Amino acid sequence: MQRSVSRIALGLTVMFTAIAGTSAPVAAQLDLEALQDEALAWLQEYIRINTINPPGNEVESAGFFARIFEAEGITYEMAESAPGRGNIWARLEGGDEPGIVLLHHMDVVPADARFWTSDPLSGELRDGYVYGRGALDTKTSGILHLATFLALHRTAIPLTRDVVFMATADEEAGGFFGAGWLVENRPEIFEGIGFLLNEGGGGSDVDGAINFGLEVTQKVPYWLRLTARGEPGHGSRPLVTYASVKMIEALDRFRRHEFEARLIPAVDVHFRGMAEGYAEPWRSRFENFGAVIGDAGVLRELQLYDPGLHALTRNTCSITRFEGSEKINVVSPEVAAEIDCRLLPDQDPDAWLAEVRRVLGSEVEVEVLMGFTPAVSSTDTDLYRTVRDVTLEEFPDAGFVPQVVGGFTDSHFFRDLGITSYGYTATATPSADSGGVHGNDERVTEENVRRGVAMTLRILERFAATRPVMEDH
Repeated sequence: MQRSVSRIALGLTVMFTAIAGTSAPVAAQLDLEALQDEALAWLQEYIRINTINPPGNEVESAGFFARIFEAEGITYEMAESAPGRGNIWARLEGGDEPGIVLLHHMDVVPADARFWTSDPLSGELRDGYVYGRGALDTKTSGILHLATFLALHRTAIPLTRDVVFMATADEEAGGFFGAGWLVENRPEIFEGIGFLLNEGGGGSDVDGAINFGLEVTQKVPYWLRLTARGEPGHGSRPLVTYASVKMIEALDRFRRHEFEARLIPAVDVHFRGMAEGYAEPWRSRFENFGAVIGDAGVLRELQLYDPGLHALTRNTCSITRFEGSEKINVVSPEVAAEIDCRLLPDQDPDAWLAEVRRVLGSEVEVEVLMGFTPAVSSTDTDLYRTVRDVTLEEFPDAGFVPQVVGGFTDSHFFRDLGITSYGYTATATPSADSGGVHGNDERVTEENVRRGVAMTLRILERFAATRPVMEDH
């Protein structure tokens, strides 16, 4: 990996702590409906804060959380890894059991307002939905964590373990100004932490059929920059070969190349666990995908049917960026492309890179922009069982599986520390809305926000509290 957290650590750091001005309130029954109302209002306000990355400017949303903590009398810390790149965390102290971090990222990807029915930063509540960039990725998750954290604080329920709320910068660009920076520069935060809940898993609603997954591992991102060079010249006198042609030919070879399909154990468990929720022929195929993993026709069917599930069967790459001449009539001496590759967790990256270089050919230079290490979190934990139990109490007919995801999150930073990290958001996203993640009209249902507050609180009170926060579920 050529880019590392240590390089980012050279950035400017600003840290401060606001100390609680009032003591915690006496334990009392929680007004869940009032908390849900607050959560909806917080989500709308949060979405209106522009944290599009680049540039991120997460210090503004860190300030949003800071104002809430100050009003509640909660001690917090805030750090800038670079100017404007804010991170914030707060801790409720508990007993000696390993602590838990509730993590989400504050930055969001760009949104083109021309293709939205609402302003992407409006936080508009319309027809039972909250609209805006981050509604699914991951500002709703952050608000569910916030509401739960405040409920534990307000009721003053004794805790069996520390509970840490954490909101970080830069996940959408790799996390080097956020989670990665904190791991390297503020390691004391994670002393005594054994668990982490982050994005990456959750529920889907396909025509009323609910299925949940709790992410335990993910494909490993490797982002590559390709460079080709050649003789420059005027566009009116085409050469036999030049940099652009070399790159096009190499990328075409790469486009047609298929990495070996194989079924790793974690994906096999994932497929078997979700099979019952699918119609034939997919039900039978997912129950024993090892029997069809070598069938190119079935794999192409799967790619057309569900590209995300297909991506779990092999290493994948998408060609995403091109750079060439700055003028239409100039043949550039150098062109570049960038490709987004995701490796199966057991893949040897050096062997994979050798395969990539062989396919691209000797005239294309390959540079690794980013690459992470793989890790799998065990399902044999009280937290896994608690999340599963609460989910199935709310959705008795739902499927629930340990999930492998094709994308990546900041969880890898913490798995590298030995912290059991899961991806889970207590929402069941309608299939029609799932394309809003990094797409147009990103939105979350009001019902999911309200129910998500109750479910997340139920998970945390069972895992970290000595008695229920809510008297009646």
